[in-house]
Amino acid sequence: MTEMMSSGVELMLAGMSIVFLFLTMLVIAINLMSSLVQRFFPDAPVLVAVPKVSSGIDKSIIAAITAAVHQHRSKHKKN
Repeated sequence: MTEMMSSGVELMLAGMSIVFLFLTMLVIAINLMSSLVQRFFPDAPVLVAVPKVSSGIDKSIIAAITAAVHQHRSKHKKN
């Protein structure tokens, strides 16, 4: 009976060490690939588009919209 237990423990330790080695190699490979991708394919700079402001809107319309938004916010203010 003890021979079977020692064989089982040996098999368990061998299996756990194989899984540990595989996972360690997987982490190393992922880190290596990540560093290679960052080196050879760096992130492109993000270009922010500036919206054009059309001068065709009347200032009285802008004032009316601003007043309406202010009135709406004052009525629906969270307590």
